[in-house]
Amino acid sequence: MTPKFHHFNTLRKPVITEKSYTATSKANQYTFRIAPDASKVQVKAAIESIFEVQVEKVQVINVPSKPKRRGAQSGTRGGYRKAVVRLVEGQSLEVAEEA
Repeated sequence: MTPKFHHFNTLRKPVITEKSYTATSKANQYTFRIAPDASKVQVKAAIESIFEVQVEKVQVINVPSKPKRRGAQSGTRGGYRKAVVRLVEGQSLEVAEEA
């Protein structure tokens, strides 16, 4: 397995919300869903390798699952893990740019 393929397995998809757009414009931060077993070091290496930018800081958040109901049926919405990545000043990603 090539290292670049491993980096693509670490990052699942970008999180596109109003809050993430605000963080992008104000603090140069980008949010991604990541693999459940990914560490900060692996996320930093994946971002730097795939997008060829320098990462200043990585914060990892575990979003817990939530109970949900639909009529008599009950279940849970799956939890996930996400990372907030701050880039060095002057750099940006084209992943979550506004149209």
